[in-house]
Amino acid sequence: MKEYRARLGINQQQLGSLVGASRQTISLIERGDYSPSVTLALKIAKVCGVGVEEIFIYEEGEDDEE
Repeated sequence: MKEYRARLGINQQQLGSLVGASRQTISLIERGDYSPSVTLALKIAKVCGVGVEEIFIYEEGEDDEE
């Protein structure tokens, strides 16, 4: 996500403002420490001008329920 934000020439605070999230939330998402809600992921993708699948990838892990 950081690459898409950089292409727009905006910082984490500005992206957060555009999508209704805090700078801290954007930072956590970029570090991979937080998974955004579907709504937030869609908003971020829309601001970046790409499909949500280009930014976010679902990976099955140990925490997933079967």
